[in-house]
Amino acid sequence: MVVRLGSYVLQWTTIVPVVAVVLLILTWGRDLPGVMVALVTLVLAASVLAAVHHAEVVAHRVGEPFGSLVLAVAVTIIEVALIVTLMADGGDKSATLARDTVFAAVMITCNGIVGLSLLVASLRHRVAIFNPEGTGAALATVATLATLSLVFPTFTTSRPGPEFSTVQLVFAALFSLVLYGLFVATQTVRHRDYFLPISRHGEVITASDHAEAPTTRTALTSLGLLGLALVGVVGLAKGVSPTIESGVAAAGLPHAVVGVVIALLVLLPETIAALRSARRDRVQTSLNLALGSAMASIGLTIPAVALASFWLPGPLVLGLGGTHMVLLALTVVVSSLTVVPGRATPLQGGVHLVLFAAFLELAANP
Repeated sequence: MVVRLGSYVLQWTTIVPVVAVVLLILTWGRDLPGVMVALVTLVLAASVLAAVHHAEVVAHRVGEPFGSLVLAVAVTIIEVALIVTLMADGGDKSATLARDTVFAAVMITCNGIVGLSLLVASLRHRVAIFNPEGTGAALATVATLATLSLVFPTFTTSRPGPEFSTVQLVFAALFSLVLYGLFVATQTVRHRDYFLPISRHGEVITASDHAEAPTTRTALTSLGLLGLALVGVVGLAKGVSPTIESGVAAAGLPHAVVGVVIALLVLLPETIAALRSARRDRVQTSLNLALGSAMASIGLTIPAVALASFWLPGPLVLGLGGTHMVLLALTVVVSSLTVVPGRATPLQGGVHLVLFAAFLELAANP
């Protein structure tokens, strides 16, 4: 589909984000019949593909690792807005919403996206090659943020239950921002070469190794359309969430599965973008997307919900249960062993995918 308008060429990737936002406005806060749910789901899927396209345009213009950072931060900011909106609706289930969403994001990115990327790249190119210095720094930051924000509340004694006291919550929020800011500075300024894709011979692949970059005007247009597409993805995902809840309840599954399904929908743009990079043998870009999304999810969500908790009703439960803490610890250990060599075979990809399958199984059958 191509429509000419003056000097511009409007393709489906330009039209879909606008349609998604219009549909979101028309359906926001309403009970949707079956036909509308089907339409919303179709537009949501198209918005995911449009978001990936525009993210790749922006990434091509600004280069790595800025491109991965733009997509990860954009998705996370909108995801945080969605979490705070749902928490504002109140209810007993909102107390654990932030924890469940953040933990689901960590498992999806660190095991699901990483596992798929390593598997696709190693099957297509025999061995997946990446930079262990940059990937290791990202993994260490994710592990520290996850432990400070999701594990410590289970063991603190200032308040009963897996909750932080006000002082502890402020501490966790501030240092989440500090760590995330320090990592971004390391990734984009001081040690940017650690996060660039590398060749089979260990040489850094720079922007000059790619085709001609799009113009600044094209990149800025794609950046705006990326924002619209992501607003559509997250907003429409919330719109179909009652249908998801009904399906989960009808299947006799725990309510936590709803959060996992919504997290999977929200993270679809990163997943598709990471798999495309893995197919092109740019595994470092895939890992930047995966670990960057996990880091942004914790580093931006915790400060936001900490601030929101001062006026939102009900407690804020952040501490994980014993089973999930074991799964998180196993993920960190396995990820460390994956990162150290700087290369991976289908075995490593399969191990991460088994851990992701274990997370899904435990969500369905706690």
